Amino acid sequence: MKTLFEKAILIFCLVSCMINRGFCQNQIGDEIRQLMAEYKAVGLSVAVVNKGDIIFAEAFGKKNMEKGEDLAINHLFRIASISKSFSATAVMQLVEKGKLKLSDDVSGLIGFSVRHPNYPETPITLEMLLSHTSSLNDSQGYFNLDVIDPATNALASKCYNSYRPGTDYQYCNLNFNMVGTIIERVSGLRFDEYIRKNILEPLGLYGGYCVDSLDQNRLAMIYEYNKKTGEFVVQPDAYHPRREILASYQMGRSTPVFSPTGGMKINAPDLAKYMTMHANYGTYQRQRIIKKKNSKRMQTPVPNAKGYGLGLTQMEKLIPGKLLKGHTGSAYGLHSIMVFEPREKWGIVAITNGSNPVYTDGRNEFLAKVTELLYRRLVEK
Repeated sequence: MKTLFEKAILIFCLVSCMINRGFCQNQIGDEIRQLMAEYKAVGLSVAVVNKGDIIFAEAFGKKNMEKGEDLAINHLFRIASISKSFSATAVMQLVEKGKLKLSDDVSGLIGFSVRHPNYPETPITLEMLLSHTSSLNDSQGYFNLDVIDPATNALASKCYNSYRPGTDYQYCNLNFNMVGTIIERVSGLRFDEYIRKNILEPLGLYGGYCVDSLDQNRLAMIYEYNKKTGEFVVQPDAYHPRREILASYQMGRSTPVFSPTGGMKINAPDLAKYMTMHANYGTYQRQRIIKKKNSKRMQTPVPNAKGYGLGLTQMEKLIPGKLLKGHTGSAYGLHSIMVFEPREKWGIVAITNGSNPVYTDGRNEFLAKVTELLYRRLVEK
């Protein structure tokens, strides 16, 4: 028996038949399954948005290979680095409240000195963290703040690249675990609670960073593909609740346990609604999350950031002739993509809980082909 959520999605898809014939043909399901077979995908959940509405949402394959359980559209995934955009959105909210400035020195926000040892006179700013231009790297890890704090790591200087902060780009997960910590310290709310109260609930979305706050039965198992053996290995750590750390949680220090850099759990349709908010420059169904100017700023590349804005990036080659905005994610064998065209008001979400990862020009081939297929169907009349 279908849940109310699944019935609602079915209605969305039936309505879309009157709008776009491309998603009303059985052929699209066959084409997606062919791609899944080509890349040995375990499961795939997709959602397509056009003019503010979800016009197609479907799940394929398995949620749990061991149990043979089918993947459903309301099942949750850890979406990996797309999570960064949630952290950046929270920062923009706090900027609007006057609690933060993008030009703020991170040292004054996080509780310890964050200074490049070769350029101590150059402040590392909040904008630098959000755009990966901070000069920081993940060489010492990023699962706790001890790695970057000089008082707790004698090798903290190794967290810095050779160039002056703000002059070059290197993708770095530590940046966003620091951002999450700053959100917590400034707002007075635990990071996961801030995101729930200020982004998820206003948009009517089900998800979050804290595993124990979610229905465990809705978590799609994640599998990593072993190229040598051709087998998938389940990755239970993707949803580790970290209860031992939460039991002694220290506000403004323990924040990385939630992985602000990659720990959001959400289903494809709800991620598509969140994406639509960004495509609409900060609003979804009359609910404003951030101001238009700040939404645009998130989508605007920062100087020296190689197309990266604030928690969102540009994607020029995914769909020929289209300059897309969004983010991708990859962790534990999971791969995800969220892309949208803010001028044309369409977007696509695709998430797989396991596949044979093949890359071309730095892109996951499977999700790139799924996105291209869904776009072709979107433009069919």
